[in-house]
Amino acid sequence: MSTYQGPITDDHFHLRRDGRCLAAAEDFARAGGTDLVLVHCPDFAAPPTDEAGHKAAYADTVAMAEEVRASVGLGVRVVLGPHPAAFAHQFEAWTVEGETGRSRAIESYTSSIDAAVSFIEEGQAHAVGEVGRPHWPVSEDIWDLSNELLAWTMRRAGREGFALQLHVEGEQASTYPELAAMADREGCPRDRIVRHYAPPDVSAASTHGLIPSVLCGKGSLPVLLDTMADARQGFMLETDHMDDPGRPGAVLGPKTVPKRTRQLSEAGVDDEVLYRAHVDLPERLYGPSIRA
Repeated sequence: MSTYQGPITDDHFHLRRDGRCLAAAEDFARAGGTDLVLVHCPDFAAPPTDEAGHKAAYADTVAMAEEVRASVGLGVRVVLGPHPAAFAHQFEAWTVEGETGRSRAIESYTSSIDAAVSFIEEGQAHAVGEVGRPHWPVSEDIWDLSNELLAWTMRRAGREGFALQLHVEGEQASTYPELAAMADREGCPRDRIVRHYAPPDVSAASTHGLIPSVLCGKGSLPVLLDTMADARQGFMLETDHMDDPGRPGAVLGPKTVPKRTRQLSEAGVDDEVLYRAHVDLPERLYGPSIRA
């Protein structure tokens, strides 16, 4: 049986200057990968607090994308935004300030979206993300503010037409329908919202019209194979590779998406389905992949 020979895209991949950086991208390419969606990795210890700081941080991610294109030869799309963990921890530190701290949190978050959108408008980025809400227990205040800002971001995405990558809580049955209802209220098309780190059930009944970007660990394949025929909106594959020097290979290693794609092909998945996951859907959401 011949295996899929088309392009291969990892939909959520981080690089860090203090990590393996270009070497991780080279591993992906050697394994058969052709395109990365490079998602901004924040400084969780000291995230920026104003638009100038956010722009400077994002500019380095854009620069890394250019280096990957030039040195490794991959196509790269860029996704920029305020990671929900960085934002939530920032807000936790400011809660002692009461309403002043809340205002600071809102201003920092909205300025980070402003900065991300400016790179999209300049053609240097393709989407906003990863944004969302905490995926660990938090206070009611932080949960409510995170949802308020997520709703505001969806409203802006619907108005301005950019795609969103979301990072939200794990495999709860309520998550997809809650996000779909929020998107509808805010005027953001469901099929412009990507759920990063998505569980492997990609059926329409599960995803409610959002786009699942499946974290493709080995255990995901049986469920993905069982449900992909019902994936009305399609699906994409990702590693959420962190490039963290303290956790090599976390979340999944850079070779994983090419490996899982081969396994899906060997399991009988049509080339057309895989081409849609790796080419058609990313292009519809983000626009063409950029090469050197």
